[in-house]
Amino acid sequence: MTTLLIRYPAKASVDSGAAQTCPFALVGDGGNLLQQGASALGNLADLVASSRRVVLLLAAADVTLLRVVAPPLSAARLKAALPALVEEQVLGDPADCVLAAGPADAEGGRTVAVVQRSWIEVLVKALLAQGAHNVSVLPAQLCLPFQPGSVSAALSTGDSGFELILRQSQTMGLGLTLPAQPQAALQTLRAMAGDEPVTLYLAPAQMAQFAPLVAGIEAGHGMGHGITLMEDHWAHWVAASRTAGLDLAPALGASGANARQWQRWRWPLRIAALALLVNVAGLNIEWLRLKREASAISLSMLQTFKAAYPKEAVILDPAAQMRKNISLAKADGGQPAADEFTALSAAFGEALGVLPRKDIIATLEYRERALQIKVKPNTVDAGTLAQLRSALAARKLDLSEATPGTWQIRPLNGAGGGKS
Repeated sequence: MTTLLIRYPAKASVDSGAAQTCPFALVGDGGNLLQQGASALGNLADLVASSRRVVLLLAAADVTLLRVVAPPLSAARLKAALPALVEEQVLGDPADCVLAAGPADAEGGRTVAVVQRSWIEVLVKALLAQGAHNVSVLPAQLCLPFQPGSVSAALSTGDSGFELILRQSQTMGLGLTLPAQPQAALQTLRAMAGDEPVTLYLAPAQMAQFAPLVAGIEAGHGMGHGITLMEDHWAHWVAASRTAGLDLAPALGASGANARQWQRWRWPLRIAALALLVNVAGLNIEWLRLKREASAISLSMLQTFKAAYPKEAVILDPAAQMRKNISLAKADGGQPAADEFTALSAAFGEALGVLPRKDIIATLEYRERALQIKVKPNTVDAGTLAQLRSALAARKLDLSEATPGTWQIRPLNGAGGGKS
């Protein structure tokens, strides 16, 4: 998995119409440099699409870092309060800017990054259009190596002049675009750094040009703290970017880095929605078929009932009424129902005949179309009970024991009989 870092030039140089060349570096997860170079942003599509993460180092001249003091707030409330907190320090409407706040220090102070919304949206959308999977936007001034007690600076040559970046503390820095005049650029750097020692990062090709100029400026000022020149390498930016702490991309909301993530799920979501639609349609079709079958069966039962009992005026449940009428007809013909007392007691008496001992019944009652029997204590063991159950089952009766010694005997399901 790789990360692509891109240093984009300042907006001022873009507005001037100069050709835009972006230094870039492709690094592995361990920070090892895999590829580096400089190219127009539109020519980096292959690298952008193949990288797990794209880190855009936004020109320091385009990002203003402010210090504000805010009470402890949740992330949502802090986001809502940021425009009011920076309003007095921002020229123009804060609503036209993207605001991102860093973590609070012990005194409640925070660093707030401010950048023009229309500008950062253009850059992020350009990366997403090239296939970026995850985009982070960091202020370039916070991606310079920093040592407490000194000022870090970088002076790079762009298509329309110099870009000067300064980092004065762990959380503060700024940037300027300057004409391509080395002497003037160094004097500006020295003036902005004050009396602090400066570490100036330059491209290897610039070292020979700037070394004598730096010596002349320091001799002229007679300062004890000078400017130390160091060769600029991508390793510095890669290491420092991991601790920058201010990512502007999430502050863009729906236009930010997550937009591409939704695009990746577009077709899977469409397929899932189509599969859900097919299943719902299938379930509804099956339900309609079953409903038609149920209606046809109900109509058939109703017609059969009317044919058998044409004088029946009210028909609520043909099946139940049919069972009731059959039971009544059997009773009228002298055939008792299976759950009547006489039928139950006669069948129980026959089943009781298979037991070696018959005097086991203490009480016998008929309630709820079942025989309720209490057995004399110590007269029936497990073997006897199993033998009786078998005899009753042969006569289509079921014996259930609610409590020890208390039996309930009723017809087996489907053995006949009806409810009145």
